[in-house]
Amino acid sequence: MSEPTPSAPAPGVNARPVDVSERVTLLDVLRGFALCGVFVSNSFIWFSGRVLLPRDQARALAAPPLEAVVSALYNFFVNQKFVTLFAFLFGLGFSIQLTRAEARGVSLVPLYSRRLLVLLGIGVTHIFALWVGDVLATYSVVGFALLLFRQRSDRTVLTWVLVLMVAVPLLVPALQRFGPILLHGAQAAAEAAKAREGQDALMKARFLTGLSSDSFWTTQEANARYFVGHMFPQVNRLLWMSVILGRFLLGLLAGRHLLLQDVERNRPRHRRLLVWGLVLGLLGNGTGLVVHRLRLAGLVDPAKDSWMFVLPAIQELGYLGLAAVYVAAFALLFQRERWRRVLRVLAPVGRMALTNYLLETVVSLCIYDGWGLGLIGQLPPSRCVAISLAVFALQVPLSHWWLSRFRFGPAEWLWRSLTYGRAQPLRLSPRMAAEPAAS
Repeated sequence: MSEPTPSAPAPGVNARPVDVSERVTLLDVLRGFALCGVFVSNSFIWFSGRVLLPRDQARALAAPPLEAVVSALYNFFVNQKFVTLFAFLFGLGFSIQLTRAEARGVSLVPLYSRRLLVLLGIGVTHIFALWVGDVLATYSVVGFALLLFRQRSDRTVLTWVLVLMVAVPLLVPALQRFGPILLHGAQAAAEAAKAREGQDALMKARFLTGLSSDSFWTTQEANARYFVGHMFPQVNRLLWMSVILGRFLLGLLAGRHLLLQDVERNRPRHRRLLVWGLVLGLLGNGTGLVVHRLRLAGLVDPAKDSWMFVLPAIQELGYLGLAAVYVAAFALLFQRERWRRVLRVLAPVGRMALTNYLLETVVSLCIYDGWGLGLIGQLPPSRCVAISLAVFALQVPLSHWWLSRFRFGPAEWLWRSLTYGRAQPLRLSPRMAAEPAAS
């Protein structure tokens, strides 16, 4: 059986955070699952320093057979699938909040805007105080665009999804590829691209040197410099933001049709998602893996093969396909009592996803940065994945322990208190503490 959809508050009730009884547990489970995948991805690419290493050094770490298998599995099943899932759930959460606001007869805009502004503040602090790879600030900025679609028809929303997730990933790489050639000629464009590649490698090397320092202040200065000088001005950042908005809008559509709030009614849709998601996932991710192997063999060169500008759009469909498979599989399994008991273990992690996300950053910096254990740039893929899974495994009982005593995670409490303009009660009353245990 499907979980009952939480009843909406009566009209006129003041805005407040939702109680535990009003939450959709499946969403918390999926959010916890997505957080695990996002952490593995961040560890594999960013925290470990892999993205900053010279190409030959990165390949050497992934050369042994075990590492090659781990890298292939990561690229097929993890890379970009879980950030897609996380963004989808963000949009779905917006849809649920919109429905509840309409049921109360109030406008969502003021409260949601404050919520996004607080998230922006947390994200900016995360970037400059801890880690350049933050996603919270981007989510908050793109989240404002969701407000423009709250009263748009499904057809309009779906049209924009296609534009943002298919047309834009085709158009921007095409302009980047052919624009300089048309304006300056092939030779000048190739020289400019080579110069940009050299500058990019230099900035990465400087960043890696800064993160390897045994001084915390040096690592954080390098972190801030890399964001301001390299990541923030990139055109590809705008492309990424457009794709994120497309993922948000898919979540908005799913929320409107109660895709995860009423799974029983949507079983046929979930079965179709499984089939078509697998087709898109195999095609998109399979194409990405084949092209990657061809590049390693020297048979494909992105700088020379003009057809490769279509690859990002093909891969985006693959990311979306496998993310849809994960959503549908979890939704259908959650309808079975035995699986529900197993999957609910992830719900507390999802309920305090913001706290766990920030905690993962802190722990990872202690492991990889030079002032900590100093493992950045030294570990092969398999060990990075193993460390991230071990840390996440510890977060599961920690989340259960915390939420058996408190209503929110620490970061969630701060987010809600600043959003509502008053400190929210944090400790659970004896009655509220007994309810989750009974369920």
